[in-house]
Amino acid sequence: MIIKTLVENTSISDAYKCEHGLSLYIETKNHKLLFDLGQSDLFIENSKKLNINLTAVDTVVISHGHYDHGGGLRAFLSINSKAKVYIHKRAFDKHYSLRAKDAFAYIGLDQELRNNERLILTSEHLKIDDELELISNIIGNELTSVSNKSLFKEDGNTMIEDSFDHEQSLIITEAENVILIAGCAHKGIVNIVRHATSLKEKSMDFVIGGFHLYNSSRKISETPELINKIATCLDKTGSKYYTCHCTGLEAYSTLKVIMNKSIQYLATGSIIHI
Repeated sequence: MIIKTLVENTSISDAYKCEHGLSLYIETKNHKLLFDLGQSDLFIENSKKLNINLTAVDTVVISHGHYDHGGGLRAFLSINSKAKVYIHKRAFDKHYSLRAKDAFAYIGLDQELRNNERLILTSEHLKIDDELELISNIIGNELTSVSNKSLFKEDGNTMIEDSFDHEQSLIITEAENVILIAGCAHKGIVNIVRHATSLKEKSMDFVIGGFHLYNSSRKISETPELINKIATCLDKTGSKYYTCHCTGLEAYSTLKVIMNKSIQYLATGSIIHI
């Protein structure tokens, strides 16, 4: 398996542009897929530099209904005519971020795409095939990000705190490896890892994704106390972690102290071979 980072908040060199968002190209034995699409069409530009043919992609997974993960959907649909796009049925609910002076900023997806015939709407658990399955409905609220409290969704004429029921993660099973891929882990990376471990009845070999330990609008990282607790829990799993995007570099440095070689950072242009 090969994983190439098309979009992330940082980049490995000036050769790759970056943006606040996430997009991963994953090539398995049976699939060529994209996990998330960033906030724009930047993933297309970077795919060319990484020698990826996006017209050959057969599967797309969008992790949740925020613009920095699904903003490139329209651009993808315009260049690829065959891939199925798996997205949670609640992803097109209207999502907002509470910014300064009690102002709500729309951070959801393009509403014009919600009825596109290429979309496959998912719910709690979907086994796509022997390699790919999607999980959501994560139980537990342990060690979740405090900055989640600034994220809302529209409920009729009122705003309510987002429950992140629109968030899904991908499990890939290839050979003897089981890989968990999360977008932002709003439901808590510890809870998501536990759910996946329980479902597969084994520890994840690799876990990849953002841990949502940085509030990008307020530019504030989660407390060292919370990050240390998360690091301690993750380090006990024996999995290899690659983190990125909403984890934030400051939080990553804190995680690294405890997790050491078991965690690495992914930037735009990074390539992983598993």
